[in-house]
Amino acid sequence: MNHPFHRGCLAWLGVMGVLVVTAGCSPDSKPGVAKKDETLHVTRVKTVEVAPTEVQRTTLQPASVHAYFRAELRAKISGFVKELKADIGDYVKAGAELATIDVPEMQKQREVIEARIRRLVAEEQRAQAGIDLATARVRSSEAQLAEAKSQLNSAEASLAASSAEFNRTEDLVQRGSLQNRMLDEVRLKRDSEQARKEAVTSSVQSAEAEVAVAQSQVASAKADMEAARAETEITRRQLDELDVLLSYAVIRAPFSGVITDRFVQPGDLVREASEVGSGKPLFVLSQIDKVRIRVPVPETDAPLVNQGDEITLTFPSFTAESPITATVTRRSGSLDPSTRTMMVEAEIDNPEGKLLPGMFGQASIHLSTKAAANMLPARAIRFEESGNAYVYVVDQDETVSIAPITMGMDDGNSIEVLSGVEAGQRVIDAHLGRFTNGQKVSVLVN
Repeated sequence: MNHPFHRGCLAWLGVMGVLVVTAGCSPDSKPGVAKKDETLHVTRVKTVEVAPTEVQRTTLQPASVHAYFRAELRAKISGFVKELKADIGDYVKAGAELATIDVPEMQKQREVIEARIRRLVAEEQRAQAGIDLATARVRSSEAQLAEAKSQLNSAEASLAASSAEFNRTEDLVQRGSLQNRMLDEVRLKRDSEQARKEAVTSSVQSAEAEVAVAQSQVASAKADMEAARAETEITRRQLDELDVLLSYAVIRAPFSGVITDRFVQPGDLVREASEVGSGKPLFVLSQIDKVRIRVPVPETDAPLVNQGDEITLTFPSFTAESPITATVTRRSGSLDPSTRTMMVEAEIDNPEGKLLPGMFGQASIHLSTKAAANMLPARAIRFEESGNAYVYVVDQDETVSIAPITMGMDDGNSIEVLSGVEAGQRVIDAHLGRFTNGQKVSVLVN
């Protein structure tokens, strides 16, 4: 039966067959080459100009959360772990005891040093007694010297009187007033006083020598005292040094934070770390009430980052929450040779401990330095299946050329073009059609 529906279908299939054959036989069906029949129909397009614009640059980079301070606590002395007072997850305050190490040999050393100090203190007391004794001897010698000098003065006075009497008697004898016997008596008395004076003078000299000896004994006793005191002080300092070492037997928190790791058990033998940072720590303490956000900024953007620039942070763990806003606290000022990035830090208060060290997120840094960039509307940029971007450039005679481009900053509406086109060139705006190299178009006037 020749049904009208069947006739219509056959006619439609015939037309489509002709179109397919015609399209397949076209010699100009290669991509990127203008077709001959395009000269008969010119596509009307709107264009936009590549415009240099001063833009507020941003850089979107990965971010990681770090503890504000992180300390690996190791033993300064060797011994057995006697007691643990903190565990993973505990919040501890600065100075809190975390563990104690038993060091009995040091306790014995301390007892020996204390006994030595007691002996040295006794020696100090003996030296002080020597000083007192020598001082008493000085006073006694000085008293004897004073007495001897007094006797010397008396002897000198008596000698002077005897000499005067001898002279007078001698004069009278010469005149014949007295007998020679009287002169002999006076002479004997004078010689006796002279001998007494010489004896007293010797006593004075002996007393002076005794004083000098006693004073030397005082100086010697004082020197012994100073030596005893110095020895006692040295031993006390040795005791202080030992007490400092014994204080290391108590592991304390250097700052307030959370114990994030523990690598020791009661009874474990721990040894003194020979080098800083060597060996496994006993505890790891992290301060997380305030955290550091570290962002590696690539070389192209590193010179534009300044302290105080705004940072917007997002974390996959908090997708339902608003982004966190912070500012650049510090920048390292140098590039890592292996990654060619500069480390940028921001500090964030974390009183609830929501941000944990090790978390990753994204940081958008709003650079304070504005820069001139060649911008195009996002709708004017096309993408190949491979993801490479390109635009349709329209020259002055309205001929199309395909230009691959390199993109930069993207604010959602406009995209920076780093290479491929120059400022002032015009490209086809949003259009549903595809164009080929050398294709003619008709530019609509805006």
